[in-house]
Amino acid sequence: MRKILVVFDSKSGNTETMALAVAKGAEGAGDLEVKVKKASEIKNSDLQAADGIILGSPTYFGQMSAKLKAVIDESEKIHKNLSGKVGGAFTSSGGTASGGETTLLSIVHAMLIHGMIVQGRADDMCYGVAVIGAPSKEDLSECETLGRNVASLVKKLNPA
Repeated sequence: MRKILVVFDSKSGNTETMALAVAKGAEGAGDLEVKVKKASEIKNSDLQAADGIILGSPTYFGQMSAKLKAVIDESEKIHKNLSGKVGGAFTSSGGTASGGETTLLSIVHAMLIHGMIVQGRADDMCYGVAVIGAPSKEDLSECETLGRNVASLVKKLNPA
């Protein structure tokens, strides 16, 4: 069975709420196993077992959190083993112009270095989903769309 892994770090609970909505969207694509895990619980074997990996982090000084960065740093040991997997990114921040877009790009850069295929969008959420403060219903809908889009691409690239 094709697998989607949603990995997140969250201090306030906002990014965790987003992660659950991303997973809900991925599950909505059907015929996939979706797991949600905290960054502190991730092992390289979890990343290798997934066909799609969606990473979420709070925005800290325009970058991902140290806990999510530790996952990426540890993944250096399996460099090239994530090649061809589908990726996506999401973040929450405390305000406008606080670095949400650069946080998404830092996650996407790591995925590209691994040779992953990043699911983008041709609208105002092109790098992933960025939310300010507690996610609204509309924000959570965007998170679900991210999960569904990544799941759909996983299914296209990994036919049953």
